[in-house]
Amino acid sequence: MKKLTLIIASFLMISGITAQTKQNSKKMNTTEHYTFQLSDKVTRQKVSFKNRYGITISGDLYFPKNAGNNLSAIAISGPFGAVKEQSSGLYANQMAERGFVALAFDPSYTGESGGEPRNIASSDINTEDFSGAVDFLGLQKNVDRNKIGIIGICGFGGFALNATAVDKRIKAVVTTSMYDIPRNASNDYYDKRTPEERTKILTEMSLQRWKDAESGKTAYSPNGLAQTNEQSPQFVKEYYDYYKTPRGFHERSINSNAGWSLTNGFSIMNLPILAYIKEISPRPMLLIAGENAHSRYFSEDIYKSASEPKELMIIPNAVHVDLYDKLDKIPFAKIEDFFKMNLK
Repeated sequence: MKKLTLIIASFLMISGITAQTKQNSKKMNTTEHYTFQLSDKVTRQKVSFKNRYGITISGDLYFPKNAGNNLSAIAISGPFGAVKEQSSGLYANQMAERGFVALAFDPSYTGESGGEPRNIASSDINTEDFSGAVDFLGLQKNVDRNKIGIIGICGFGGFALNATAVDKRIKAVVTTSMYDIPRNASNDYYDKRTPEERTKILTEMSLQRWKDAESGKTAYSPNGLAQTNEQSPQFVKEYYDYYKTPRGFHERSINSNAGWSLTNGFSIMNLPILAYIKEISPRPMLLIAGENAHSRYFSEDIYKSASEPKELMIIPNAVHVDLYDKLDKIPFAKIEDFFKMNLK
């Protein structure tokens, strides 16, 4: 069962229980906790919209003050298991300060967004979440719907690329610390999982479905990051430093305070993404990764397989989580220039 616990969030070593999730839901309307300071050049508004599956998505819309009309807009989500009050909101705040309308949103089944049961992910639905955000942005009166891009952070970098490949309204895409979640869930790091190991994990997950059906409740695993110690891998310690400390902790974040369901990998392990990565062309992509990030190879592999125009930017001396919130590491000036050039 240990492998089952780690399968979909092995890179985060996160988990949780249903009771915690219900307690977090009760806080939704009263908690206004952000892990960053709102810019005095920006206004923030709570919004919601529905995706193609009818799931209500909760977001924060960031406006540059006194910016006028016909603005470029950017939809932002990630990291995988995070909420809009964390990294994606920080990115939205920064991009709005630079003149863009920016929408940070909670993916389906997480945070303040709808969907039951809680804390599940889907290759299809999480890709669709970005397209639902593009729907919403294209209806805003001060947005030029022909100038919409997206940013995906960590696991939502993969979903952002997948969304861009299929949704031709998206004119440009940026990823930071990108993860291909289905690839990692299926094959482990550097594709080292054997077919026998994969079969064992899927068998355990299949049997867990009967247990959930018998109990009438979704089962969740115990908290993984809380067990971080000196023997833990360095990248796990780095996740802990972001999600479990005041730096990035948020009570609604799965990575901070809860966890994925035990059957979360059931569809993700069988529904790979990025098969049509070449179809992003001729729209541009910018892939940003830390020099010392354990996830760097995901961005490098996509860069090798994608068609032009494409750019890979490696940030010196940066690790994976540095690109979540380190303003001296995240190349916002580069991201600004990229979107201003490509959202004309």
